[in-house]
Amino acid sequence: MGRTTLIVNGLAVLCLIFAFVKDRKKAKRSVFKALMAFLRMLPVIIGIVIFIGILLGFVSKEVIERIVGVQGGFIGVVLVGLFGAVLHIPSLIAFPLAASLLKSGATVTSVAVFITTLTMIGFVTLPLEIRELGRKMALLRNGISFIIALIIGVIMGLVL
Repeated sequence: MGRTTLIVNGLAVLCLIFAFVKDRKKAKRSVFKALMAFLRMLPVIIGIVIFIGILLGFVSKEVIERIVGVQGGFIGVVLVGLFGAVLHIPSLIAFPLAASLLKSGATVTSVAVFITTLTMIGFVTLPLEIRELGRKMALLRNGISFIIALIIGVIMGLVL
């Protein structure tokens, strides 16, 4: 386990202890709610992990390198950005997937765009956004977010 993992988990345990000392009843209720939320998400998480495992098992490293690696160029970056925008994957799963893509030959730029579009753009939630923000604003927000995701990816590729 890395030092950062130990620090984050240690801090979480300290906060949990503090919560139990401050108000045992609220802390128990919070832990129960967190456990229930985790159990509700678990089937989706397992399904996504299986999907990613199958995908990475069937898609060769060469194909990944050709599409989202150096050979893919800007078109590959845009494609992986669109893929990220369409998917609705929790960050908990997205980061291990990103690590797998990097190990399989994807560029830092492609992975940065993928993660950014996953978190900033939601084609799945677009109908809700349109209802709440209006069509023009929802489409504008998603379009600008896509452009910003591409810029972030390019910057990450230059820095790293």
